[in-house]
Amino acid sequence: MRENFWKKYPLDELPRDEWEALCDGCGKCCLLKLEDEIAEEYVFTRVVCKLFNADTCQCGNYPMRKQIVPDCVILNPDNIGNIVEWMPKTCAYRLLHEGKPLPKWHPLESGDLNSVHRAEQSVMGWTISETEVEDDDLESYLIEGI
Repeated sequence: MRENFWKKYPLDELPRDEWEALCDGCGKCCLLKLEDEIAEEYVFTRVVCKLFNADTCQCGNYPMRKQIVPDCVILNPDNIGNIVEWMPKTCAYRLLHEGKPLPKWHPLESGDLNSVHRAEQSVMGWTISETEVEDDDLESYLIEGI
């Protein structure tokens, strides 16, 4: 990967390896979201996709995620502008799309893959799988600040 590529190149010019490296491993994108039609915004729950691995804070089947979970959104430079409003505020893809810098705890800035967890910016340790929650109960798991 090119040195400091995230500071030098627009998202649509990144090769796949650099694009994937932008992910900080927080797991927030795997949280189930609800649309608040009155406030016209998305709200996050502490409920995660059934593929989420709580021990690694990653997708349990990343290459096949779309086939297993048809609602899974695969982020790419072409669709980011259409879905940025429901992405976590700390997401590197969102930040860079909005012209903002990455936080110091981001692994690309810190050089440490676990810095996101130590900074308490990941979902590690406080989620529940969607397999354990009824759809009608999702509102009971709303969280703020994501």
